[in-house]
Amino acid sequence: MGLKNQLRSVIQWENPNQYDLFIKFTDNGNEIKNASKLIIGPGQGCLFTYEGRIEGVFEQEGIYDLKTGNFPFLTTLKRFFTLFRDADSEHKTGLWFYRKADILNIRWGTRSPIKYNDPIYTFPVALRAFGNYSIKIIEAANFFSNVVAGEELFAVSEIQEILLSRIVQPITDYLANAKFSYAEIDSNVVEIANFSKEKTKTIFTDLGFELLDFRIEGTSFDEETQERIGRIADINADVQAAKLAGLEYSQMEQLKALRDAAKNEGGIAGLGAGIGAGMQVGNMMGMNQNIGNQPQSATQNGEDSMMKLKKLKEMFELELISEEEYKEKKQEILDSM
Repeated sequence: MGLKNQLRSVIQWENPNQYDLFIKFTDNGNEIKNASKLIIGPGQGCLFTYEGRIEGVFEQEGIYDLKTGNFPFLTTLKRFFTLFRDADSEHKTGLWFYRKADILNIRWGTRSPIKYNDPIYTFPVALRAFGNYSIKIIEAANFFSNVVAGEELFAVSEIQEILLSRIVQPITDYLANAKFSYAEIDSNVVEIANFSKEKTKTIFTDLGFELLDFRIEGTSFDEETQERIGRIADINADVQAAKLAGLEYSQMEQLKALRDAAKNEGGIAGLGAGIGAGMQVGNMMGMNQNIGNQPQSATQNGEDSMMKLKKLKEMFELELISEEEYKEKKQEILDSM
């Protein structure tokens, strides 16, 4: 190999990957010659270490001539590479290029559910969330010391665990105190995300980077929580249906039980249950109409009778009462009009 090929004329970050945060420069056996140049590209920085210590950080883009005396540190850098490149040397040097530009839309998602007590339903729920965030290295030396720790390649994916381990707890604390119920989470995700970002701002700054934004794109509750909420929703629907039918919820439940008993293929027992169901439902209807024992006008009495006839017919069509019972009860209502 000729002398020309043994001299390194340019030091730069070649073909940078958008997902690489820090990458160590290697000279691949080429000497750095006296006129070598260090090129810092747009959105890049460069950090120099000597014997395990950070000796300098280049944050401005441009071309730096290693030969001139205008940059004493670079002259020293050239000397370190030319004098102490022996693998057995005690003097260890290193150059790390790093991404100074914003790193956008990094995906995140909770590995385990965030658990808190729902303030309305008063039972524990488990919430999962996912979204994206953006970061920027603002203190390269701190980031290198606290996060990279000398790795020759440090990628964006490696920072995800750092963020999740520090941002999940603020989300949990916020949900516990904000008293957002199951149905209110999706309408408050922006507020939750902003709180979590501000709560952890100083933590990330101390590590050497800034959390530019943190977004929650979607949430989901665990299967057990959804089943519980589903059962509660069914009960609420039954309560509303009972009100529309002019019955108490407990009476509606009795009606369901009686109807099921009437449909049970139990022969005479099922027939008896059907007759009993008709009598009990009839009594319930009578109780609903007689509460208060207050006098009613002729118009009110007529409307109540019509309602009774309508309900009585529905019960007959549902086979809760026999035809004989239906006719008997129908006649009683007509006589009272």
